[in-house]
Amino acid sequence: MKKRIGILTSGGDSPGLNAAIRAIGKTALATGRIDIIGFRDGFRGLAEDRTMPLVWDDLMSLLTLGGTILGTSRDKPHKMLVDGEIRDMTDVIYKNYQRRQLDALICIGGGGTQKNAWKLVQKGMNVLTLPKTIDKDVGMTDITFGFHTAMEIATEAIDRLHSTAHSHHRIIVVEIMGHNAGWLALGAGVAGGADVILIPEIPYDTEKIAEAIRWRQQRGRPFSIVAVAEGAISIQDYTILEEMKKRKNAAKGVEKEKIAAEIDLFEAGRLGNTQRLSQRLEELTGLESRLTILGHLQRGGTPSAADRLLATRLGSACVHYFEQGLAAYMIAAKGEVAEPVPLKDVVGQRSTVPLDHSWIDSARSVKTCLGD
Repeated sequence: MKKRIGILTSGGDSPGLNAAIRAIGKTALATGRIDIIGFRDGFRGLAEDRTMPLVWDDLMSLLTLGGTILGTSRDKPHKMLVDGEIRDMTDVIYKNYQRRQLDALICIGGGGTQKNAWKLVQKGMNVLTLPKTIDKDVGMTDITFGFHTAMEIATEAIDRLHSTAHSHHRIIVVEIMGHNAGWLALGAGVAGGADVILIPEIPYDTEKIAEAIRWRQQRGRPFSIVAVAEGAISIQDYTILEEMKKRKNAAKGVEKEKIAAEIDLFEAGRLGNTQRLSQRLEELTGLESRLTILGHLQRGGTPSAADRLLATRLGSACVHYFEQGLAAYMIAAKGEVAEPVPLKDVVGQRSTVPLDHSWIDSARSVKTCLGD
């Protein structure tokens, strides 16, 4: 009898998702031993048993296509909004898994997807995952597909902003995605020649940023590009947040929940910090400052050659590992090798920029200000 694999894509959309679907589907179908079925809109489609057949013709033109033909969502299997209330849908999902006679489920997504997939493993399902995210923050893998394309887009944006910053003698503050990891802003900032790069791993001092911009002014460069990761944090806010976390760790019961809610409110209050930073730099330097938020632009469009190649490598390897009987693994990129990593070791891990990373060393070497 033929075996059957289900596929879903979950979390934010990312360049390379369709390339991964294509690689999994073509590799599986080419064996003549495996059928493929797609679930629409992530874990919600799995809970609602909304499927999409995947045959050879469906996979033919996916390599260069952005987004995901399966659709995606941020729903969690154990906390899903159904009929106006939050419900644990893992039992329903397990029944659908059995009804569809699946031998395995492949979940393609970022850190949240790895956690959700692990919950399904604990429910008794055979699950394999692939790491995708433009943030490059999934643990236990060298890189995630989507990152390279997003970095290229952000770099091109910085390239284009240089000319308007120079023409108008302005500070251009450009906010770059990345969640709480600085890979995207750091990589694009270095590649695009940003004068200041701010990442979550290095809390920044606004006065020191202004000092670096004034230093450029004194040398006849009355403009600056400031690349800011969306999760970048000032030293003042970092100190407050760390103190709140210490209180939370020491507290118990109701008090712990209260402090957790305070932390959420504090984090919510930091939204718009990049706008405030832009305004403050204008005050401190006397230069006009303008803010550009790249936002979802970084996720869209045709995936780069590097992301197509990575998604194809990991997707095809995933099917080979499935045929070897592996389950509860993420197929990680380790150099040029696609290597299975136990999913339980991935859950809760996040890849952030080490302070001794070569990209940081390179930025400092060319006198890029990192805000510290």
